Amino acid sequence: MLKIDILSVLPELLEGPFAHSIIKRAQEKGLLQVNVHSLRKWAINKHGQIDDYQYGGGAGMVIVCETLANAIDELQAPAPYDEIIFMTPDGVRFNQSAANQLSMKGNILIICGHYKGIDERIRKQYVTQEISIGDYVLSGGELAAAVVVDAVGRLIPGVLNDETSALTDSFQDNLLAPPVYTRPSEFRGDKVPDILLQGDPKKVEAWRYEQSVQRTKARRPDLLDE
Repeated sequence: MLKIDILSVLPELLEGPFAHSIIKRAQEKGLLQVNVHSLRKWAINKHGQIDDYQYGGGAGMVIVCETLANAIDELQAPAPYDEIIFMTPDGVRFNQSAANQLSMKGNILIICGHYKGIDERIRKQYVTQEISIGDYVLSGGELAAAVVVDAVGRLIPGVLNDETSALTDSFQDNLLAPPVYTRPSEFRGDKVPDILLQGDPKKVEAWRYEQSVQRTKARRPDLLDE
């Protein structure tokens, strides 16, 4: 089982994403455990303070060292984390390869950034990976953390009813997925390619590979360079 702890300023933002669909089923099967923790549990005073002004001045508050250090130390006391991840716009771009690697871990902590971020000393002393889901800034790391959990959780063996489905997703082999069709065989004059109706698995596989290559060349040629 993969256990994922998440530290958040606003844990309420994560109530919905993990209560439905595949991630819900993964937890019900005992294959995934997601625990969302409020950072205010480790506030530095009775007023619930978890942030402070920046040294040197400037707009925006920073989550303080003491709060995060105490939270991490307490949460990993039973067992050290395999990875401590900080969701941040200046992190490494998250991709399918990273999701594959994380799905094979056993114990992960995700820190959701907020305000102007977290004290740099926490990043140096605790964080093992810094992840971004794109070149843009969100109000906090909660939505980004939900993206990572969803991408990772569906890869755990036994989570999907058809485990081969994840293996044919876009990016698994640096190619985009080919086009897919279902009934009816003709819709408003647009027909399903004949090869998909002929029942020859080898020809279908070759067609799908060629379509993946063509689609990747047209839409994401950078993937072919990689």
